[in-house]
Amino acid sequence: MGRKQLRLRAPRGRHERVAAALVAAAATTMLVQAARGLWRAIVRGWPFALAVAAAAVLAVIWWQVRRVRLRRAQATLVAVLRLPLERIDSLGDAEFEFALRDLLIRDGWSAQRVGQAGDQAADVIGRHAQRGRIVLQAKHTTVGGKVDSKVMYQVKGTAGPVHKADVSVVVTNGGFTRDAKAWGERHRVHWVDRERLRRWADDGVPLHILLRLPARRARRTVVRRAA
Repeated sequence: MGRKQLRLRAPRGRHERVAAALVAAAATTMLVQAARGLWRAIVRGWPFALAVAAAAVLAVIWWQVRRVRLRRAQATLVAVLRLPLERIDSLGDAEFEFALRDLLIRDGWSAQRVGQAGDQAADVIGRHAQRGRIVLQAKHTTVGGKVDSKVMYQVKGTAGPVHKADVSVVVTNGGFTRDAKAWGERHRVHWVDRERLRRWADDGVPLHILLRLPARRARRTVVRRAA
């Protein structure tokens, strides 16, 4: 058997109507009292609530101002960044990658260090409005160390397909073998050896000038019209 549905019926007779009216009046009175109590609590507590809100606004403003100041200070330092080769030679691998990132930022790129285990031949990735996306592979070594062709193969195989790079560069504080330089020039993998690194990091020559990177045209958006 199905369950019977409960239905409210209208009051019948004088006594039921009076009782219903009293219940409605009591409920209305309780709601009015609750509203009054809430309003009183708000009135009493508004100075505290206002103080909390003001403190929160001031904290947000202070954090934003501090963030802007830190960015400006960092930008000022990076803008005049000069790194002599002796300083670069003393860096660790990760420090070398961060230094290359800062040099890119100095030159007008928005860059970040991404090098870690499994980075697929990308230690620093940068973006530039006119020159596209750049991938740097850092090879910190001894002064007499040389980068061979294998590194160039790896960068060529991942810079475009994996990292969507428009420009790929291998940077070392050492040198490159003759085959590595020749292969890189044939396959558009740029190289920065010790001498080029000196001109970039110490003399302040921007990387795009050093490597003669062309400005890229802005991509046009094709709007298709409906037939």
